[in-house]
Amino acid sequence: MQAFTFTLIPVAAVVLGSLFAVSRRPSDAFVSAMQHLAAGVVFAAAAAEILPQVMHEASPIATFTGGALGVAVMLSLKAFEGRASGPVAMLGAVGVDILVDGLVLGLAFVAGEKAGILLTVALTLEVLFLGLTMTTELGKTIGSKPRIVAITAGIALLLPAGAALATPIAAFPPVVIAGFLSFGLMALLYLVTEELLVEAHEKPDTPLISAMFFVGFLGLLLVEELLI
Repeated sequence: MQAFTFTLIPVAAVVLGSLFAVSRRPSDAFVSAMQHLAAGVVFAAAAAEILPQVMHEASPIATFTGGALGVAVMLSLKAFEGRASGPVAMLGAVGVDILVDGLVLGLAFVAGEKAGILLTVALTLEVLFLGLTMTTELGKTIGSKPRIVAITAGIALLLPAGAALATPIAAFPPVVIAGFLSFGLMALLYLVTEELLVEAHEKPDTPLISAMFFVGFLGLLLVEELLI
């Protein structure tokens, strides 16, 4: 239930991003800087909270099984997105992406409340720009701004749906939970390396923009230390 409640924060971020995009499109430099920032925050959350939980269980079989499944799922998602064309296919790809984000967030709360809160911060930044991108793409084929925002909000509701899928996992044995956390870790690393940073580098890049990755990374580490 706690994970479900916290997913409402990134859902709100998607809607706010969509509302902003239908009224005023942000500059490429700003989007690139924020994507670097989000990548740093997500990477820090994965390294500081999810990875230690996986290593603590010290189960090579669980780590490998969950991690391998995570890689397979994310690469399959990438292949699906690569073949997608048109608004319906795009919405399907984004919907699966958001569902996986919700699942990973739910898994973080299984690892612990602090892990869940930190990952909520990280994914909120990530899905904010996913909302911007989705709104921009829908604007090419849909003229009604309220309809665009409504569709984007509907897709965002897959976040709490994904978190709900992770809720029963808390009752599993620790070694099984470690396998699921390994799956979530791979998903987060994919998000950083194959989505946020790749998209960010397609836009204008300067040393200041690149520095935002480290601002996000160090910022989340400081937040974590303050929560201890």
